[in-house]
Order: sequence, then C-alpha cells, then structure tokens
Amino acid sequence: MDQQLIDALAQFKQQGKITVMTGAGISAESGIPTFRGPEGYWTFGSKEYHPQEMATFHMLSQYPEEVWRWYLYRMGVCRSAEPNPGHFALVDMEAEFGDRFTLITQNIDGLHLRAGNSLEKTMQIHGNVSYMRCLEECTPEVYPIPEEVPGKAKEDPFTEYDRHYLRCPRCGSMSRPHILLFDESYNEHHYHFHSALEAAQKTDLLIIVGTAGATNLPNQVAMAVYQQGGTIIDINIEENTFSDMALRSRRGFFVQKPSGQALPEIFEILAGD
Repeated sequence: MDQQLIDALAQFKQQGKITVMTGAGISAESGIPTFRGPEGYWTFGSKEYHPQEMATFHMLSQYPEEVWRWYLYRMGVCRSAEPNPGHFALVDMEAEFGDRFTLITQNIDGLHLRAGNSLEKTMQIHGNVSYMRCLEECTPEVYPIPEEVPGKAKEDPFTEYDRHYLRCPRCGSMSRPHILLFDESYNEHHYHFHSALEAAQKTDLLIIVGTAGATNLPNQVAMAVYQQGGTIIDINIEENTFSDMALRSRRGFFVQKPSGQALPEIFEILAGD
C-alpha cells in the first residue's frame, strides 16, 4: 500500500473519529448484483420495469403484491450471499475502535449485521430487505419478515400464504418492505438522516467503499467531511464522484482495489503497533 496512505492512517491509530460508508461494491464481492444492473429489471405483465420504476411508492401503492414479489426475490438473493473479508474487516474495526467507529451503509442486504457489526453502530440509511412495516403507517415500528415467508425465484407467484404473513402485526393492513423508495425522502426514524450528518460532522477519517454517489445522503456525508478538512479514502474498482472528491481534498486517497482486499489491509495498518 502507498506509503503516504500508510503514514496518513497512522495518525488515527489512537485518536480521531472513523466513519466507514459502504455501497453496492462491497456486496457485489459477495455475489449480490448491483441494484441498477440487469438483475434488477423486472417483467410485470407485458412490460419490463427498471429498478427506478419498481422501487417507488407510486408503484407500491398501485401494485403492492408485485412490488413485494420483486423484493422477496431480492431478499432471497441477499440471504443466499455470505459476508466477505471486507465485511469482516469492518467488524474488526468496530471491535478495535468502539465509540470512535461508525458504519453508514446504503446496502439493504443486512450483510454487515450478519458479519457481526452491531445495530447500534450501523446506520442502514436505505433500510433492510429482511424487514417490513405497515403500509398504512398505523405505527412506525419495523418488524422482521416472518421466517414463513421465503425468498422467491423470479417466476414464483405471490401467494395467499405470503398475503397472510406480510400483514402489519398491529392493524392487519398490508405491510411494505422496509426500504427507502426512489420517490420518498430520508428521515431520522427509519433512515438515520440527522444521525448520519451528525456523525459526518464529527468524522476525522472517512472511508468510502464501493459507492459512486448516486444518492443524496451519502453525498452530504462526504461533503461534510470534505468541507471540514477530514481525511477521505475512497475504495473502488472504478473512478467515481468520491474518488474525485478524495483526490481534490488536501489529504485524500483513492485506493483502486476490491474492498475485500483493501479493507483488511487498512485495518491492519490502523490496528498495528
């Protein structure tokens, strides 16, 4: 690893707030297709829908069972995947740095939690595909999707069985996936909007992993750290908005490697004697 980066990381061994912000790239290394790729497309009736069309409240309100079927397919893909070395390196970081560490993830697959990161230190700013909440908003509570509801193959229908178990436990109305949809806004209760920005304002070292900056809150987090002169490290296999931002900053770095390789290396430097 570049000696300048090693020297920059050395100052955070004993002090400074460390925030890691992850996107689809880290999960792609576990075999989960990126959301906007061909695997995200969905045929409904005679039309093929893009993810940006399926993942909307407009579509959910019109065709809730079809949106559920799509998300149950995605849930099945996520459940069949396993955390990779990048995920486990972030578990090690949380254990090593405790209150100095925060994890912000755009990923809805739950792999960070399955790897061992704590819910208290993990802000799932786009939700989690294994959870649901009331479509009618009778309560803000979030519930695990019952184990009786399996992930689906693309050709599997939505059944009466699914209809029974995917109801709000409180009022009996249809539930919805606990996911931030494209035509919805971030909020604090479900998506940690203010908490993520507060964490950014206290961040000395921001490590961005496998995301290209296509959504609003991650951009705000990165910009907050950039404007206050924090150190930004972007890990990605391709150049992107955040690699440009890191290289424009006074103390930024672009690590053009898979996160499963780069994150263990970075942890070893940060935790080393």
